[in-house]
Parts: sequence; structure tokens; C-alpha cells
Amino acid sequence: MSSLEPVIGLEIHCQLLTASKIFCGCSTTFGSPPNTNICPVCLGLPGALPVLNQRAVELAVRASHALNCTVQTVSIFARKNYFYPDLPKGYQISQYDRPLATAGRVEFETRGGARRVRITRIHMEEDAGKSLHEGFADSASRTYLDFNRSGVPLIEIVTEPDLRGAADAADFFSHLRAILVAIGVNDGNMEEGSLRCDANVSVRPSGSERLGVKTELKNLNSFRHVQRAIEYEVERQIGIINGGGTVDHETRLWDANGGRTLSMRGKEEAHDYRYFPEPDLPPLTLEAAWIDDVRSSLTELPDARRRRFVEQYALPEYDASVLTASRELADYFEATAAASGNPKASSNWVMGALSAKMNDLGVTITEVAVTPDALAGLIKLIDTGTIGGPVTRDVFEKMYTTGRPAAEIVAREGLARIDDQAAIVSAVQGVLDANPGPVAQYRAGKQQTFGFLVGQVMKATKGKANPALVNDLLKRLLAADRAE
Repeated sequence: MSSLEPVIGLEIHCQLLTASKIFCGCSTTFGSPPNTNICPVCLGLPGALPVLNQRAVELAVRASHALNCTVQTVSIFARKNYFYPDLPKGYQISQYDRPLATAGRVEFETRGGARRVRITRIHMEEDAGKSLHEGFADSASRTYLDFNRSGVPLIEIVTEPDLRGAADAADFFSHLRAILVAIGVNDGNMEEGSLRCDANVSVRPSGSERLGVKTELKNLNSFRHVQRAIEYEVERQIGIINGGGTVDHETRLWDANGGRTLSMRGKEEAHDYRYFPEPDLPPLTLEAAWIDDVRSSLTELPDARRRRFVEQYALPEYDASVLTASRELADYFEATAAASGNPKASSNWVMGALSAKMNDLGVTITEVAVTPDALAGLIKLIDTGTIGGPVTRDVFEKMYTTGRPAAEIVAREGLARIDDQAAIVSAVQGVLDANPGPVAQYRAGKQQTFGFLVGQVMKATKGKANPALVNDLLKRLLAADRAE
């Protein structure tokens, strides 16, 4: 049997970060009580007319630039007709043969090396409502409809079938999410459905240029689901072909609990939707100067910022990748590095203690109680030798809970590092007198007890003693007592 290879293309549904819906003034806030963010326009009531949200267009154009697409000066909205209970109008306003943007590309690094995925098109559309199913295991099953999501603005990003593996598809989706979040187009919250992925999957003989019969995997809302669903579907199709069967052209759902894809329906073609131009909306006409203005407003993209962090701040690739995972985290780091003058220490604190605190409290970088200037103040105290050791973490915790600057906490609570040799000698001698057993073990050649004695000195000085002096003086006193 010939070797078969997967061919994968993705369709990413990205909710735009607008306050109101695409064709009306209803709120896009997630989590509102069901059917409260609705009006005659998003419910498709007779006589209600859509009015295009300019902010949605701006964000869509911004995304198009970030993905290296050509933005069309004229695009056409169309009616995509299909009949689901959660589609109140019986059609979806989308774009078909005249999309907003075309012919883009995304280049990114994966575990397997550099990858390049072409973007076929980006088009604008409205979201449908949401069906909530209950009790399908019995005869009293119910389906409830929530139309709050109806009319929420989306862009659909359609790739060419350039991906050849499930892991690469997941990496691409992750990379795309980072771009969309960095430029302020999407919040990246896949659990709430603001970023969803459909995968078109087929297999063909290796080396062939002819595409196989594809299936569409719907509504994958995590990188792990993308990878697992594609892996399963590729193996399923290979098994069918190697068994002498043929793959059906269909839409399938990913059953995460069962670890398998399930048939949903036959795959629709474009003619099934009976597309025609939306009669209530004129062509979307954009001035070339305005398109260029949106391009010029783009912030630095994650890959470019990561490379700059490595070059400008001499950070390891890992640090730069973590810090550029979100625009806000990268901004916080840069502000801290500028104020402290120590980029590596700033990176360590942001990735270490600050990130741990964020995880513990369940907050984002924009919600942390320590400002970049305040964290820089702590780093400066460490760099000048004013404080060190476990005291630094104690000061950080107090900064976070009280809002007081590090210098004030250190001064008021007497936490400055002890460099006075006489004071440290006194502390060391006290530890030696209080621990004759470990002292005897050290003198008998058990070197590991030295660390215990150092720890006792630091404990006695509340972590404030100069560690280098402690080590030096402890060795001297141990040697001196042995000589006597």
C-alpha cells in the first residue's frame, strides 16, 4: 500500500473586540443573562435594517495587515442561507465572492522548523446564537436558545491546505492567536468561544498533488483539541482507504471525552447556502489612505518583539518567548527593565515571583498590585546590595499586600542587609555554641553539615546577613576552634 500523507487547512473564527455587535448597538458582553443583549436587528425582525459597525471594520483590516493580506477597497456582504434554530433570520450576513482581504501568509517556528502557511481570505460576518441542550438521554429532552451571541462581529480566517501534521496545525493556531491578541483584535479566550477553529482534513498518497476527499472538523476550541482531533481523523481516513473504502465528504464533531470524531452531517457546498448579495447593505468601500492609516497603527508583532528582546536585552530565547506571549506582559517587562536598568533581573522577577502571584490570585498582568516602577525599586535594592537572600521575597510579598514601595518597607522594618563583621561573628558563634553535634560532624569530615550551619546563621539574622561574609566567617571560626 502506498504511503499516505495528511493535508490540512484551517478556518479560524475570531470574535472582534468591539463593545457592540456588527450591525446594531447591542452589547457583546459575555456571560449576560440569556436573551438580554438582543434587539429587532440581531433577531431579524421585519423592517429592522443593519448598520455596519465601523470599529469592527477597523479591527478586521488590522488583522488583515498583521497576516500580510491585501485589503480590498471594495468588498460585498452576502446572505448565507441555512436553517438552524439558533439563526433567527434564517440566514447569516457574511461575505462570499468579494471578501475583505485575500492572499496573505504567516511564517512561524515549530518544533519541526520554520513553517509558512498561506492565507486564502479573511471575510467579515456575524455570529449565530447558541443552542443549549438538556436531557438528551430521556424523552423529556429540551433545547434552549440564547440569542445574545447573534450578531457578534467575527472575521473568518481561511488558510490554504498547507499544513501536513496535527502538531503543526496546533502550533499555527497558537501562533495566530498570539498575533490576534497582540494587536488587540481578539481576547484569545477560547473557553468563552471568542476564538474557534474548524479543520479541513484529508489524506493522499505522498508526493501526489491531487487532494483527497476532505472532512470538516467543527468548533475546536483549544490547541490540544485541534491536535488530537486531527490526529484521530487522519488515522481514521488512512484506515478507511487502506481497507479499500472511500472517505465521505462530511462535517464531523470532536468528542473530547471519547477521543474520536463523530459524523454530524453531509458537508455543504457553496451552492447549498444560496449566497446572494445582502440587499440591505451597500458595498463596503474603503479609502486607500484609511487602509494605510490602519496599517501604520499596528503594534509590534510578537515574533518581531521576541527577536528584539533577545537582541536588545540579551535575554535567552525562552525568556523572550514567555514575555511576548501577551502584549501587556511584554509592556510590563519593558517598563520594569527601563526603570531598573537590569533586564535579566526584571525578566526573572516577572516570570518568577510575579507570575506565581498572578497564578495564585487568578489575576492578569493588568490587574497586579505592583507597578513596573515599584518592582524596579526592589530590583535596585538587590543590585546595590541593600537587601538579599530570602528577605527579597519577603519584601515583595509586603509590597504586593500593602502597596508600599520596597525602600520604605526595608527602612521601616530594618530589613537592610547586615554587612557588619562583628555582628555576623556574634551570630555565627551563637550558632556554633547552640549546635555542638553538627559542628562535631563537620570537623569529623561530614561537609554537608556546613550548609545546615549556614542556614542557622541566616535564620538567626532573619535572612539579612551577607551570605558571602557568613560563609567566610563560619569557615574561619570552625577552623580556628579546631586548631585550638
